This record gives sequence, structure tokens and C-alpha cells, in this order.
Amino acid sequence: MLAVDQREALRNMLGEHRAGPVSDADLQEFKLTATRALTPFASAVLIDRQFALDAAIEQGAVADSCGLIASADHFEPAHGELVGEVTIDHQIAPGSLRERGVVALKLLVLYRPDQPPSARIEMVHEFLAICGAAGVASIVEPVSRAPLDGRDWDWNEGVLAAAEELGSLGADLYKGEVPYRGVASEEELRSAYAEMNRSIDGEWVVLSSGVDQETFPPAVRIACEEGASGFLAGRAVWAASLQAADIEHDLQENATWRLERLVDVVDATVGSR
Repeated sequence: MLAVDQREALRNMLGEHRAGPVSDADLQEFKLTATRALTPFASAVLIDRQFALDAAIEQGAVADSCGLIASADHFEPAHGELVGEVTIDHQIAPGSLRERGVVALKLLVLYRPDQPPSARIEMVHEFLAICGAAGVASIVEPVSRAPLDGRDWDWNEGVLAAAEELGSLGADLYKGEVPYRGVASEEELRSAYAEMNRSIDGEWVVLSSGVDQETFPPAVRIACEEGASGFLAGRAVWAASLQAADIEHDLQENATWRLERLVDVVDATVGSR
């Protein structure tokens, strides 16, 4: 599955390769271009309400063979982070989105070791209820973040702790970070994935944020061999295209190849189970 729901992070990424400011229209243009180029090769695509969801639906940018996932999270910059606080986006209309073709909603959850789990768990339960009432699938995406009290912490421990805390609350799909960001021995990765698999009660996939595009395919393979069902990723597919002179052409040629390579990895592992 493909993700194009990045927001201010994508603005920064685009800004690294152009002289002037990156407008909201620039963000939408890239998202729609990537959606048109890549969704014929994906089983689903995740798009954000803020910049591109309505336009993608109205323009028919998503391939007929590709399911449409809408983000249901609201991001706020805080604590020196682009995404420092996350809440449920109550401006979404889940029932209306389902009627317009959306099959699932996604919620990002920040896991910080110094914050009590009750607030995270309550938010996930509220999100699951919203999805259930609307008749759409639920996708929960916990990400490991630094504590706000300055204590020592380990990012990788947060990835595993988040799975233990939130992986059995009833989401239809758990979207998890790659342990060690994929930079570890195969034995270490397998052990971490096996722990995630034990914690998550249901289907799960991995995301590519923070993982190099060449590191991601083998990380996906090992994840699938240890119980994952695939990937829901963006940057490992299309980030390199942002620096191309002709972004649309690069998406159609190189990003498509990267996505198809990942699909082949999943087919060879999950398909043989």
C-alpha cells in the first residue's frame, strides 16, 4: 500500500529541491501526480484530508483497482517537532467518505514513554468506534517519540512498547515502524519483528519513514517472514523523485519500479505462507 498523506514534512522535503516557498497547491499537485502514477500498482493509497483527499476523489486520481484510505488525524507542531501533538480530526465525515469510496481511516498515535497510556488508549478506542459506526476499516499507526521530560530513552524500545500497548485494542490493521530503522543484523530484526507479531492481535504492516529506500525492501521481506502482511509506505517509494528535474516522469519510471519491487517482495513471502 502507498502513503501520500505526509503534510508539513512533505513541504520541507519539496523545499529542499526548489528555491522559492512551497505552497499548498504545490503539495496537492505532487500528491495527485504520485497518486495517478502509482496507484495502478498499489492495493490501497492513504491520502490526507488537508491537502488532497477531496481533489483525488473529484478528479478520479485513484486507480479503480486501488482502495482509498483517508487520514483521520490532526497534526500540530509542538515540542520542536513538526508533528508534536496528534488528535482525531473531527472535521472528517466518515459516513460521507465511505459513500465517496473511502474504505478505511488511519490514525497516527505518538508513543512517548513519559506520558500515561490512558490518553493514547482512549483516543484509539474513540477512533475505532468512529470507524465501526461508519462501516470502514480502522488503521492505527503508532510511532515512537522522545519523552518530553528529558529522560534517557531508546527509540527502538518505543517501537516495541507501542505494539505491546496498542496492538491488541481491535484495529483492523496495525501500521508499525521498522525496528532499528532496518539497520541491524537479520537476527536482531527477526527477533524484534517476532516480538511485534506476538503483541499485535491481527494484521500488521510496516511503514518506511526513517528507512533508506535500499534498506526497506529487505526489511519488508523479513517482516513478512515474521508475520507482517505487507507495507504501507511512501518515502521509500517516491522520496527520491522529489529531486528529479521532471518529477512526474521520475514517478512514472523510477518510483513505479521501487513500488513494484516491494510488491514482488510481499508476493514472494506472504503469498507463499
